[in-house]
Amino acid sequence: MNSQQSTPSSTLPLLAIVISTFLSLIPNTVNASCSHEFSELVHQKNISYCKTLHTLDAEFGWKYQNFTNFITLEILFSAKLNKPEGWIAWGVNPGKRAEMTGTKALIGIKHPDTPLRADTYDITKEIVTGCHLLPSKISELQVSNLSMQYEGSNLYTMYARLVLPSDLYNITKLHHVWQVGYAVKGDQPLYHPTTLDNVDSTETIDLTSSVGHSTGQYWGFLRSVHGVLNIIGWGILLPSGIIIARYFRVFPFQWEPTWFYMHIACQLTGFLVGTAGWIIGLSLGHASRYYTFHTHRIFGIIIFTFSTIQMLAFRLKPKMTDDYRKYWNMYHHFLGYGLLVIIFINIFQGISILKGGKQWKWAYIGILAFFGAIVFGMEIFTWVRFFILKAKRNRSDKSKSGETTKQKSIRK
Repeated sequence: MNSQQSTPSSTLPLLAIVISTFLSLIPNTVNASCSHEFSELVHQKNISYCKTLHTLDAEFGWKYQNFTNFITLEILFSAKLNKPEGWIAWGVNPGKRAEMTGTKALIGIKHPDTPLRADTYDITKEIVTGCHLLPSKISELQVSNLSMQYEGSNLYTMYARLVLPSDLYNITKLHHVWQVGYAVKGDQPLYHPTTLDNVDSTETIDLTSSVGHSTGQYWGFLRSVHGVLNIIGWGILLPSGIIIARYFRVFPFQWEPTWFYMHIACQLTGFLVGTAGWIIGLSLGHASRYYTFHTHRIFGIIIFTFSTIQMLAFRLKPKMTDDYRKYWNMYHHFLGYGLLVIIFINIFQGISILKGGKQWKWAYIGILAFFGAIVFGMEIFTWVRFFILKAKRNRSDKSKSGETTKQKSIRK
């Protein structure tokens, strides 16, 4: 009973270390000051504030005046276009939150055959569902001096002066959206990429202090937590439980019943941690109305379903005396190994979706290499010990056979 009580508790410090290690790899979402290059442009335009936005390497500068019935806003927006054609966009949303639908946008278009140009666009629900996005006047906004400029090194800026009605826009809670795309058709910007950077390019900003609160940053943090929990639960603890059952149950080591308690501790803890990450993933999928990562989602559902079935084995497995116990053991083992393959594939796919970068990727590759080294070493030890025991058994059998023959000859 002592081993049963100490094993789960002894895993807690290791689990805390692993969680803190992966959490340290979550990108910092604190707003940074604008770059030196953009600062010079802001100074040239005599603009008061500037900040680096949290996605798409975009930067935003502004100057405002607050009157009784309206707000005058002077903006400078910059982003990079590293392809022959494309577009950059910045806009404000008078709705209840910062999102693409309902945004009143300023879009600058780069095309190799025509000069740079910028115009106003109204992003309606029909546009989101597939209608063409064409220039349109926005009655509630007064836009003047709208222009797009090339600043060198693939950097493009948009400048404009706006008049915002105070009954629709709040100076301390202004919902603004920005975007970058790489396909145009005349004066029509086509769909932008659906990476997480693109879909998270929203923020609610306080123009008086440059503090921004972004739902994109919040969902980005949840995605990172989702990834960390799934890596630890499905990708570390479950394989650890399988290794324990493989090498410490019967051969080459027989730690009865300690192996069983260790196996349960790893599998149950991994299942609970992974399920927490899976639930966060479901909420993220429900919140993403305009994009879904179908393969990653399907694999996640398969992993949770089959892991649940594996967990039920603690209560529903047949007894040792049942005739079909050996067939159940085969099913349990093969399902577990197949589940591991899906888990590893889905974790790397999730890292790719998150764009966690080389840190996440190589951190988990290092963990898999560690597991691989353990399995490789244990397999070699298992087979070496097996052949040694087999050789001893053969010598023992030959010795017994010789003694039997000798005894028979003496009797004769």
